[in-house]
Amino acid sequence: MRSLTESTFTYNSQHEDDTDQLGKWLAAFLRPGAVLTLDGDLGAGKTRFSQGFAKAMGIKETVNSPTFTIIKEYEGAKLPFYHMDMYRISQEEADELGLEDYFYGAGVTLIEWSSLIEDLLPQERLSITIALQGDQTRVFHLTPHGEPYVSWCVQMKENGHLQ
Repeated sequence: MRSLTESTFTYNSQHEDDTDQLGKWLAAFLRPGAVLTLDGDLGAGKTRFSQGFAKAMGIKETVNSPTFTIIKEYEGAKLPFYHMDMYRISQEEADELGLEDYFYGAGVTLIEWSSLIEDLLPQERLSITIALQGDQTRVFHLTPHGEPYVSWCVQMKENGHLQ
């Protein structure tokens, strides 16, 4: 039998507003040092999710994909937001960026294409994979690794937000 920390929760998004809502629910749990990883095919909605999540954090600036800058830092209403995109760099290059300073710092880190730097990720994190189904429908798979991420997902499931 799988432990709760190995469980995957799902969320179905039929519209961008649904994606924003998931970001809003998650932002309510945030604390310094929180790490969320985001994976999915091109066009699955990673950047769209990042935008809704950032908005829920109180980010006023336009949030776009940091593909060419790799890391963008934003000041949120309560916590800094570190938005990363690992699509164009190798694990060796990522290792030289000092990512642990972000992962264990005072802000919240969201990493797009995190599977490309799997060995560098903190053990405790919330892994999110987005699967595109049709033009608008996305299925979000949330896998918590350690506390408090398990608690976040369990609470969201108890509130009827996740399956």
